Amino acid sequence: MTTDPLRIVAAKHWMLRMPFHSDMEWASGRRSGATRLVVRIETANGTVGWGETICLLDAIPAVLERIVLPIALTKTVDQAESLHRHVLGAGYYHHKRAAVMAICAVEMAMWDAFGRACGQPLHRLWGGLWRDRAEMAAYILESEPQAAAEAARTYLARGHRSFKVKVGMSEATDIALVRAVRAVIGPDLMLRADVNGAWTPGTAKRMLEKLRPFDLQYIEQPLELDDLAGHALLRQSQPVPIALDESAYTLSDVANIVRAEAADVILLDPHEAGGLWPVIKQAAICEGVGIPVTLHSGAELGLSQAAYLHLAAAIPNMTIALDTEHAHLAGDIVRETFDLNDGCFAVPTAPGLGVTVDEAQVERHAVSRIEGAYLDDRRPGWFPVKPAY
Repeated sequence: MTTDPLRIVAAKHWMLRMPFHSDMEWASGRRSGATRLVVRIETANGTVGWGETICLLDAIPAVLERIVLPIALTKTVDQAESLHRHVLGAGYYHHKRAAVMAICAVEMAMWDAFGRACGQPLHRLWGGLWRDRAEMAAYILESEPQAAAEAARTYLARGHRSFKVKVGMSEATDIALVRAVRAVIGPDLMLRADVNGAWTPGTAKRMLEKLRPFDLQYIEQPLELDDLAGHALLRQSQPVPIALDESAYTLSDVANIVRAEAADVILLDPHEAGGLWPVIKQAAICEGVGIPVTLHSGAELGLSQAAYLHLAAAIPNMTIALDTEHAHLAGDIVRETFDLNDGCFAVPTAPGLGVTVDEAQVERHAVSRIEGAYLDDRRPGWFPVKPAY
């Protein structure tokens, strides 16, 4: 029996931790770095593919090791759909949020290998080049208004034209943070704010009324992630567009949001959807009803940053600047750099993901445990509650 040359015959994975230049504060805690899972696969004909995913909780590496990798070793690299459904069929339809993050690292590596085997960049396998660069939103993660204003000045000088500020840490600072950033960037550039589900419905009504003068592009995840009815009511009762992220992990999540008429904008994320192909399908649902999409950032290393650019290149309704925390990272595992020009990153054109992994950096940043992202060691005993106020 002849082995298919694109059959996956070997796989290896690492847990990595990449420090940030400075701590990030958000409604769910404090982060000093990003923990990621990286996967390397090899096919029967020697083609190599690399993939990456977010790694916030201990269930993710366990699912990767015990379920996803053994199933991947029964597939060829063109079977992204089969991998996803096989993992869910192994019982993980009960635990989609544990499965999707583990699936993504392998699914991305499959696409990378498939693109390399075809000699084509990924966007050419997904309908072709719709845009050759993607606008990137400056991600402001300071909790004090003065520090947020200084960060906005820095990003503005670098060429960013879209800005995102984290709120949802306290009622006292929510309006002040938005006001401080808007004062720096002026009235014409795009500004969005992310609550991370910290508001009650009543607080959301009050806050959105106060935020009207700042002309937000959208308010992201103002309510708890399961409250689609509440988000739909907010859309109907006030003019600030509602964006959903934490509510929109899987394909079914996005379909339910559309059915509920709960969002004006949806943030997608391949790590939270189970790979690159699910994001393309999610975006198509949104395109059919006129909803623009963008991508959520969880401090992607170069593999995922490249994947984001290929998605943006091929998806017509990905018309909103992509979130990126790349500037916060103290290093990377790919040899290429992502250079900002006129607020945009260029789409890679080499085969597959179009980037080259520096395996020495992979080994250098390898760790054996996850550093938490949802607690704050400066506040012993504190933990986030959603909604908070």
